[in-house]
Order: sequence, then C-alpha cells, then structure tokens
Amino acid sequence: MYRYTGSSDRDGSTAPSRATAPQPGDGRPIVRDAATVVSYAVLGCYTFWLYAFGPAVTLLREELRFSYTTLSLYSVVWAGGAALAGAGFVRVARRLSRGSLLWLSTLASVGGATLFTLGRSAPATLTAAALFGFAGTMLLTVVQAILSDRHGSRRDQALTEANIAAGASAVLAPLVLGALALTVVGWRATFALPALVLLLLYLRHRRLPLPSPAPDPAIGRGGRLPVACWLFAVLTAVGSAIEFCLVYFGPQMLIDAGLSAAAASTALSSNYLGILLGRLLGAGLTRRAGRAVPLLYASLALTGVSFLVFWLTDLPVLGVVGLFACGVGIANLYPLSLALTLDAARGREDQANARSQVVVGLVAAAAPFLLGSLADRHGLGAAFALEPVLIGAAALLLWSGIRARRTAVCSSRIP
Repeated sequence: MYRYTGSSDRDGSTAPSRATAPQPGDGRPIVRDAATVVSYAVLGCYTFWLYAFGPAVTLLREELRFSYTTLSLYSVVWAGGAALAGAGFVRVARRLSRGSLLWLSTLASVGGATLFTLGRSAPATLTAAALFGFAGTMLLTVVQAILSDRHGSRRDQALTEANIAAGASAVLAPLVLGALALTVVGWRATFALPALVLLLLYLRHRRLPLPSPAPDPAIGRGGRLPVACWLFAVLTAVGSAIEFCLVYFGPQMLIDAGLSAAAASTALSSNYLGILLGRLLGAGLTRRAGRAVPLLYASLALTGVSFLVFWLTDLPVLGVVGLFACGVGIANLYPLSLALTLDAARGREDQANARSQVVVGLVAAAAPFLLGSLADRHGLGAAFALEPVLIGAAALLLWSGIRARRTAVCSSRIP
C-alpha cells in the first residue's frame, strides 16, 4: 500500500500529495483513508437525491396531471444545470480548494432539494430541478476529482467502490419515498434525509485535508483532450442516458402494466437493487487492473438482453425482474466509462472530468426528452425502442475509444 506525503493546499491547509500515488500497472491496492470515505459518503447522499428524484417526479405528475413531455422536461432542466456545472468546473476548481468546492456545492445542493420539496407547481419544481442539477453535478464532479487525485491509476476501483455507496442509496431512496408517500408525512420528507447526513459530515470533517491536483507542468492548462478521451466521455454520457430513461419512464411502463403510481415508484427499487449488486461485483472484479473493458462489454450485453425482457412483457412481475437485471448491467457503465475517460486524459483529468459532465448533461437531457416526445406521439412502448439504439451506440463508442487509445499509444512510441 502507498501513503501520501503532505503538501500545501490552496487554502493553506495540509493536503495529501499525489507524489506517491500508484502508477499504471503497479497493481497496489488502494488506501481507504478519511478523504476517500467522506467522498464515498457524500456521493451516497447525492445519489439518494438523484434516485429519489425520478420516482418523485412520477408522483408529482399524479398530483399536477402534466404530460409525458412535461415529465421529460425535468430531466432536461436537470441535465441543463449539469452541463452548466461541467462547463464551469475547471475555472472554479482553479480558484477554490477541493474542500471549499466540496462544501459549497453541498450547501447549494441542499438549497435545490429544499426548493424542489417546497414547490407546488411545475414551473417552481422545474426551476428547483435546474438548480439541483447544477449544484449536484458540481458536487459529483468534485467528489470524482478528489478520488482521481487520491488514487491515480487505481481510480477505476475507487470510483466503482464509491458507486457502491451510491447503489445502496439508490435502493433505499425509492423505498423510503414510496413508504412516506403512503403516510401523512408525504414523499417530500424523503429529500430532507441526505441534507441531515451532509450536515453531520460537514460538522465532523469540514477541516479534513483533501488532495490537491498535480497537473503535469509540460501540459499546462490548455491543449486538446485526446480523441479517445472524448469517445469515452460520450460513452459515459450514453451509459447515463440508458439509465435515466429507465429511471424516468420505467415506472410509467409498470403503471401501464397495472401497478399504481406509488407501487410502480417503489418497484423501481428492483432496478436499484440490481445496480447495487452489479457494483459489488464490479468492485471485486476491478481489484485487479485491466478488467474495465471486458466488464463494460459484458455489462452492455446483459443490459441489452434484460431490457428486452422488461420491454416486451405485459406481466408486472416479469417487468420488475427485467428492471432488476437491467440494473445489474447498468451498474458499472458510468464509473468504468468515467475511469477510462480520466485515464485517457494524459494529465488533464480536471478538464476531462468537467467535459464529461457537459456531455453527460447534454445527452442525458436529449434522450429522456426524445423518449417522452415519442411516447406522447406513438405510445410509451414504441418510444422505448430508443433504449436498444443507445445500448448499441455505447458498444460502438467503447470499441472506437479502445482503437483510438491504441492508435495514440502506438503513435507516441514512434520516434
């Protein structure tokens, strides 16, 4: 195992240095220090909000009686805020320490959650969703940056482990939301739980030293990202779109199959349980380097077969089983694609991290909106034909990114 030496952070605190971080191929295990554990916990809180948001919008539609197209606008404004956060992350990260950015993003995310729960109309909750998307994505991006700074070439395992906490929150969020929806407390109380956990984390760890980025002086701030990095970034975005389409419209399919809105929102937890299981498996498999690409291919294959089961059945029970298996397949698409993106960045990890969130925001906005528009025109079942297209595109992007990376490596070896 490796240890860090101290270095001065931009806010004057002592922060871990990346000087002794593992290098590619060293095979050493990661160290789960306080910064890593706090990052895992913060990501879990953000993910609780994220996965409560989809079924919450389903319940909100039942209250406000808006169309599928309006429902898809929630993903659009969230993703628009996410794209804005990604576009501004590099500039903000140059001016603020990792710690300052982490806690300011946390505060803004709590504000977005508060506005969403207090809103009682579509315009008000859409505005809150935009703020939520911006602040939450800034929070997500800085957590990913901290883990990348801290674990270097083993970021694939760290990001996969972080998403185990996210997967656990994803299982709990719709269950808690569905349970509270049946009580006098109401589903909106669900969004207060992560805020309380984040408050406790801030009070306990607000002075925790966090790692600083260590840019390559030869690269500097400018320069273009490699083609492979962009292809993997788009792969990350398409993987997110596959997941978001199921999150936003999966419950609607179950409602069409005969479940109530509350039951369908709760049944979505089967998908999240599959995500949790898939990430537990992924964390074990990525303990050895070099398994990210085969695991991604296997994940896409499982997602494709499982989605066909969910899409083509009229039986609610079989639909729930299909959602569960889709979750297992989807589980590692985001963390492993992001790890490939950062690995291909060649010293520009912050830039790659930020740009990937811009692409995720744009694609994650377009895909559910397109699905919702198609559903209003042709029915939800026909609209879900978009999912196999996305899965096929993800496989093509993975193949293309690997080829581009291999070509770049070969070119760099030519004198």
